[in-house]
Amino acid sequence: MKEETKLAFSNEHPPKPVWRGLFKTAEGHILLLGIANAFAGLVVMGMVAFWSPPTSEIIGAMSFTSLMLGTVVSMSIGYAAGYGHILVIAVNMWMETVVVLFFYPVFVLSVRKLAVFPILKHFLERSQATAERHHDKVRRYGIIGLFVFVWIPFWMTGPVVGSVIGYMLGFPAWMTLSVVIAGTLMTLLVWAYILFGLFTHAAVFGPWAAILIIGLIILFIIIGYLLNRRGEKRRSKISK
Repeated sequence: MKEETKLAFSNEHPPKPVWRGLFKTAEGHILLLGIANAFAGLVVMGMVAFWSPPTSEIIGAMSFTSLMLGTVVSMSIGYAAGYGHILVIAVNMWMETVVVLFFYPVFVLSVRKLAVFPILKHFLERSQATAERHHDKVRRYGIIGLFVFVWIPFWMTGPVVGSVIGYMLGFPAWMTLSVVIAGTLMTLLVWAYILFGLFTHAAVFGPWAAILIIGLIILFIIIGYLLNRRGEKRRSKISK
């Protein structure tokens, strides 16, 4: 079964005419939706800057950390700064949605050899490798399995890998994206409950407590990343 789900990326550049009709495909439409979503968020951020510059700065900080370090760090920054659920969840939901709407079509177009993204090739291959390891577990339960996979807030499970698994399972694009985004929202709600309570109690001890918590979370993420990389190298050696 694993051999059937392995997908090959193309090293060849697609012919130029392909790019002309790229945005006419379903994946092209999704990519356009992602671009529109990202642009709309930036416009809102700019409008907020006129009303409340500090809030706009926090939105920018959460957006950047969400992309670079993940949702947990991003939400921690928002709650540590004293903001509530509406802003923190909205910003992170926006970022996760944009990432999925960009990543899914790029992955599919690369696999189908309709487009080449050399800069993202390594990231795409790593995401595929992770998806292949979890594919059989999710396949047993279908849509529910995919939803739970994305929802459970643990290391290396999330919307990016979930969208790859959805594609590998043969789900239509709209179904994959709907399930992944719904699962992501549930994940944010879980983290919102945990982190808000954590930072609310930490505020009693002073600002240093919130900084310490964020530092420990980042340290945990770095350690998790390094352990995951070591595991990938070990599996790569075994497969050879």
